[in-house]
Amino acid sequence: MKVAMIGVGSISGIYLENITRVFKGVELIGVCDLVTERASAAREKYGIPNLYHTMHDAFRDPEVDIILNLTRPHEHYNVSREALTAGKHVYTEKPLGATLDEGRRLCALAKEKGLTIAGAPDTFLGAGIQTCRKLIEDGYIGTPIGSAAFMICRGHESWHPDPAFYYQHGGGPMLDMGPYYMTALVTLMGGVDSVISASRKTFPTRTITSKPKFGTTINVDVSTYVAGTIRYQSGAIGTILTTFDVHYPSQARLEIYGTDGTLIAPDPNTFGGPIKLLRPEEGEFTDLPLCCAYKDNSRGLGLADMARALQTGRKPRADMEQLLHVLEAMEGFETSERTGGWVRLSSPFERAPAMDPCAMHGVIA
Repeated sequence: MKVAMIGVGSISGIYLENITRVFKGVELIGVCDLVTERASAAREKYGIPNLYHTMHDAFRDPEVDIILNLTRPHEHYNVSREALTAGKHVYTEKPLGATLDEGRRLCALAKEKGLTIAGAPDTFLGAGIQTCRKLIEDGYIGTPIGSAAFMICRGHESWHPDPAFYYQHGGGPMLDMGPYYMTALVTLMGGVDSVISASRKTFPTRTITSKPKFGTTINVDVSTYVAGTIRYQSGAIGTILTTFDVHYPSQARLEIYGTDGTLIAPDPNTFGGPIKLLRPEEGEFTDLPLCCAYKDNSRGLGLADMARALQTGRKPRADMEQLLHVLEAMEGFETSERTGGWVRLSSPFERAPAMDPCAMHGVIA
C-alpha cells in the first residue's frame, strides 16, 4: 500500500525509519510539509520519490492509497477531512480530532465514502501492552477490578523546539498524552461506560527554556492538571491523572488490579517493558519477560496493520471506533469538569484481535 506523509515534524523521524526499513507492507512514495526544506531533507535521506508542494498535490496523486497525517493536533481534522473527501484512506497521529464533534464528523465522512481511518497511538500493539493483555486473558491476576494511570511531568517547554501547541486548543496533557494511557486501558480493561473528573489550569503562562524560542512566553488555553475516574463497562473502576504541572522523577505509572494479583504495565508511550506481576503466594513483584513482538520504538506499526487490513478486508486494530471511543472518554473528562457529574459514553467499542506473536518481524498478520 502506497503512503504519502503530510507533516515532517518532530515525530516524523521514527515513522520515516520504520516505514522505509522495517515494515514490508507499506511504501512511502511522497512527503509534504509547510517548511519545504524539511520535506526535501526527508526525501533525500530516505530516497522518497515525490516531494508534494501542497497536501492537495498528494491527495490528487492516483498512486497514493493512504494519507499519513502527522500535522499538529489542531490541524488533524482539516487534513483528514480533505484527504477523505479526495478519496484517500487516512492514518492520523493522535488525537483523531481536537473535539469529539470533529472525531464524529470524520468517522461519518469515512463511512459515507467507504473509506477507513485508523490512527495513533499504536504503542498498544507493541510487546509490552500485548504481553499484559495475554497475562490478563490467561488469568494471571484473576478478574480485573480496577486500574490506575498516572502521566506526570512539568511540561514540554524545557525540551521541545516549538512547544506552544501543547498549551493550545487540541493540546494539554489529556489530549496529548491521554491517548496512550486510555488506549492501553481499554485494550486491557475493555470499553468505558462513563467518566467523571476535576481539572484546572495551574499556570496561565509558560516560558520556553528550549532553543530556538528560549524566553518566549506561551499563553495557556487548556487544563494542565486533569484527574479522572473511569467506570468500565465490566463494572471495574479506574483512576487517571495527567498533568504538565508537577516535578516528578519519572513520567508514567500504569497498574491493573485483579482479584488474584496486580500487574504493573509498562509506560504506554513505549512499545516494550518492563512488566511486573504480584501474586499473593509470592508476596512481591516479579519481573516478567515479553512474549510478543515489537519491543523497540515501532511507530508506524499501526499504519502497517492498517495496510494489511485494507488488503485482507478486516478492520484495522487501531480503527476509527477505538479512536472515537478514546476521544469521547477524554472529552468526557472535560465535560464532567463543567457539569460536575458523570458523563456516559455513547460510542461503541470492541477490542481488536491480539497481535500474532509468531508473525515475521515487519510483516503483519
